[in-house]
Amino acid sequence: MAFVHWDSIRLLAVQQRVEGFAPGPAGWVPPVDLYEAPDRYVITAEVPGLRREDVEIHVGERRLTISGTRRERVASCERFHRLERGHGSFSRTFDLPVPFDPSRIAADLRDGVLTIVCPKDGSEVRHIHIA
Repeated sequence: MAFVHWDSIRLLAVQQRVEGFAPGPAGWVPPVDLYEAPDRYVITAEVPGLRREDVEIHVGERRLTISGTRRERVASCERFHRLERGHGSFSRTFDLPVPFDPSRIAADLRDGVLTIVCPKDGSEVRHIHIA
């Protein structure tokens, strides 16, 4: 019997392709980059048009969830000719292979990009405030 070694980058690419074909019920899912450094995980999400109070971050043992809502744009017009920017609620959950320290997580929202830094080591549950 032959065993296949799964390359984590290749597996991530497959997951991204699958998620790209299955957007949330509102028709949008913010694109996310997640990388690991020796001492931390860094997650960046593109959330243009969202304010800090529109986004929530919840963490637990090896799991981080980003959720939020983009409000529907109201435009006084006769009809839309193209409507590509989704609105409504979204939620993205990430299971990280190594525990991270919730007490030292930092989050920042600038220029439509949410950046979350998760230092490794820890396992308590906490709600994160976005700076």
